[in-house]
Amino acid sequence: MLYPARLPTLDRIPAPLEVAHLVRWFWIPEWRIQPGRTSRQHVIAFPACNLVVEPDAVGLAGPTTRRSHRDLTGTGWGVGALLRPAAVPHLAGNPATLRDAYRKMELPGLHRPVAEAMNGPGERHDRHRRAVGAFAAWLAGEVPPPGPEALLANEMAAAIDSDPSIRTVTDATARLGIPARTLQRLAGRYVGLPPSAMIRRRRLQEAAGRLRDEPGTTLATVAADLGYSDHAHLANEFRSVLGLTLSDYRQRTAPDA
Repeated sequence: MLYPARLPTLDRIPAPLEVAHLVRWFWIPEWRIQPGRTSRQHVIAFPACNLVVEPDAVGLAGPTTRRSHRDLTGTGWGVGALLRPAAVPHLAGNPATLRDAYRKMELPGLHRPVAEAMNGPGERHDRHRRAVGAFAAWLAGEVPPPGPEALLANEMAAAIDSDPSIRTVTDATARLGIPARTLQRLAGRYVGLPPSAMIRRRRLQEAAGRLRDEPGTTLATVAADLGYSDHAHLANEFRSVLGLTLSDYRQRTAPDA
């Protein structure tokens, strides 16, 4: 989230053990926006697919290559699963066809129990726990156990998303002990983006977090710490993907902004 201070209520819930190989975590926003007002939420999404249950539909959001946003109005909720690569081919076929897209899915067996949990009685955390339980039960019943290649794709994504020392495709192949051709194939089949794009997205997420959370750190220091050749390289990439300069973003996320 580019502007977390503007968020509605958002809970992030770890995936139950039975679907931990399919889902990184579940995320559940709820909002109540005053009549006539709109809350625009800007996101640098993870390089992954999200399966999302909303009050009136189920959708599959593909991997993104740019900043995205959602305008929230009225009262609503969503229950999303940040999918691990192993789950993607079963739900999306070729995830590259979903790049920067959102596809409605006819999945009444998923929608019904999750919506019942979210619209049912109880405190927020109880409703969210029941919704995640229903979502996880559906995934466990519908998605077959992943094979060795799918699990290797999970390992690839986990390494790229969490290891700051991976700055190039060569770094990723060395970390995983696989040839570059294998890495490219795994990323294409299970993520829908080339591995270089996955690495760039993680570095941009890190840059946004540093700019927002460390106002006293210089832009040059952020660029150097994240392995950019210079401040200008980071600035150009940040602007091309997010449409903002580094200084503009830092200014917009300042506590008194």
